[in-house]
Amino acid sequence: MKNFTQFLFIFLLIIGNVYGQQEKGIIGTNNWLYNWTEFNPKAMEYGEPTQILAGSITEDLTLSKRNVYLLSGDVFVTNNASLTIEPGTVIIGDFASKASLTISQGSKIIAEGTETDPIVFTSNRSVKKAGDWGGIIILGDAPTNRFGSGSVASYYEKLNATTFNNSNFGGENMESNSGVLKYVRIEYGGKRIKNVGYFNGLLLAGVGAETVLENIMVSHCAGNSFEVLGGKVFLHQAVSYRSNRNDYSFNYGTSTNLSNSLAVRSPYVSNSAGARCLLVKSYENKEEVDFTKPGTVLTANNITLITDSDNIESDIERGLVKEAVYVGHNTTVDIIKSVISGFNPAVILEDKIKVNQENLEKIKFNDMYFNNCNGNIFVENNKNNDDLENWYGNPAFLNVYSKSYHTETFIDSKNRRRPDYRLRINEIIASNKVNN
Repeated sequence: MKNFTQFLFIFLLIIGNVYGQQEKGIIGTNNWLYNWTEFNPKAMEYGEPTQILAGSITEDLTLSKRNVYLLSGDVFVTNNASLTIEPGTVIIGDFASKASLTISQGSKIIAEGTETDPIVFTSNRSVKKAGDWGGIIILGDAPTNRFGSGSVASYYEKLNATTFNNSNFGGENMESNSGVLKYVRIEYGGKRIKNVGYFNGLLLAGVGAETVLENIMVSHCAGNSFEVLGGKVFLHQAVSYRSNRNDYSFNYGTSTNLSNSLAVRSPYVSNSAGARCLLVKSYENKEEVDFTKPGTVLTANNITLITDSDNIESDIERGLVKEAVYVGHNTTVDIIKSVISGFNPAVILEDKIKVNQENLEKIKFNDMYFNNCNGNIFVENNKNNDDLENWYGNPAFLNVYSKSYHTETFIDSKNRRRPDYRLRINEIIASNKVNN
């Protein structure tokens, strides 16, 4: 009986550990990347445009799957109108006119594709490259931590009174609804803007909690794949693939929940100034924000952040790989059950953050899987991270560390057609010992 009890205990312990590891990173009984994502969009043929979208959309409009639409110039949805896009519809951003689509305050986009019939925004160039066109901007009336309202007017080349009026964001309605983006791909966005920087694949500014944002893939973007400014946002099963800049950027007092999501970086396409999977900040300049308002809060669970490299050690030595997560001053970050694999290091805290219990209790990394990183958590410009390793390395946080190749770590990360970035449980050798 005693032997049976010991056997049962060991069996349950093993099952519990396997189940615990299986929960880390992106999860699902099946690979939810199947069918709707595309990791080689250059090979796709979407057909020639049959309709043109230009100027302002001031009345409700439905885009049909039977047409291919050319987005020309800066297109605005205004006047509380709704732009509805049928599943399977293709919208092609015009390179020559540097096309973009903006959903202004009060208006909505209803882009609800399906797993087998996603909605696609892409480039009209024969040889497609990152930055061929702008991207999608959604402007809501949820609050930010800025003084007054915000504006994205600097994104547009033709500035006039109408552009300014349609480019504002921010307000008091935390629960506001800007529509639905579901099973949507955004390819080759992020055009460069003179004296400003780059468009983002998807910019969410002052967007409220009633907006549905699920199963969105941004690939080959010259700017940030996802940028969130203020508001209250729930991002679920969001994919960023080979972005030149940040995969996810959160700023200006946003309260965002990011769940079951994936970012895949390439050491050969990142911006030379360095880019991260997660950039979490509360402001750019202290003078522009009201510190009586809440700073940025990011809650993330079951996310996988990976550098796609055949020789991560060499790429790190050559300076091609940066940190995965950058945490700025006056932010709150809570990341659990997630995977960070192949970075230099895993996390950097801004040097304005003092390492003490009060601050570290607002920056949480629990039940994490750190793999193949050149160090784990550091303060910016400080190579001594003993205090941080002692804190986050405490067994109570359930963080584990490994040095495994991606082929051993993930189920099928090398499959370019149908990759599977869920953990390969049976071949993972992880420990609670910190690796530097």
